[in-house]
Amino acid sequence: MKTRAFHKTYNNRVVLSLPELELPEGKITAVIGPNGSGKSTFAKILAGIERADEKKPILDDADIGYLPQKSFAFRMSTEKNIMQNGGDPARAGELMKVLGIDMLARQSAKKLSGGEMARMALCRILMRPYELLILDEPTTAMDMESTLAAERLIRKTCTEQGCALVLITHSISQARRVSDRVIVLHQGKLVEQGQSAQLLSDPQQEQTRRFLEFYGV
Repeated sequence: MKTRAFHKTYNNRVVLSLPELELPEGKITAVIGPNGSGKSTFAKILAGIERADEKKPILDDADIGYLPQKSFAFRMSTEKNIMQNGGDPARAGELMKVLGIDMLARQSAKKLSGGEMARMALCRILMRPYELLILDEPTTAMDMESTLAAERLIRKTCTEQGCALVLITHSISQARRVSDRVIVLHQGKLVEQGQSAQLLSDPQQEQTRRFLEFYGV
């Protein structure tokens, strides 16, 4: 799967200017970079939530799933929230058990903690398969054990469904643990991209090296 080159302008300022990008099926592509580099804007444009300046989708038609950075809940139980994206109770139960919220199935989702709501939202988006799945900081509110469980589930989903999966993350450690490829953004531009193991251990660009050094990699 390949995106088209595009630009995005806010208030006469170009905030994103990216070339064609390869998003391989069955692989996780992590998008990293400092705050304000355009990661979430890229995710929204990729998902079709926002339009690029070119006023057309940057992908050909594809079944896209998008999990925004901020989790939300409908005024219903945790289980019913999850089943809004698919009606299979067995699948919902399996996902809740994996992420440790099965005991909260009948509880009002509005009463969930931040970490619990993040796990509920991840269960909901994973209720059905997609050709492209975009997850924007899905584990930010989770504790360590929940994060690792979520990462295993994300990895399993991508492998089993063969989808192209884009993971927006501020965590270099997470990108190292989970992703196959990495895209590095800085001030709305592509700095570097490549295989995760190689890029994160031996970056070729000075901006990438500085970014990784700052975050302790």
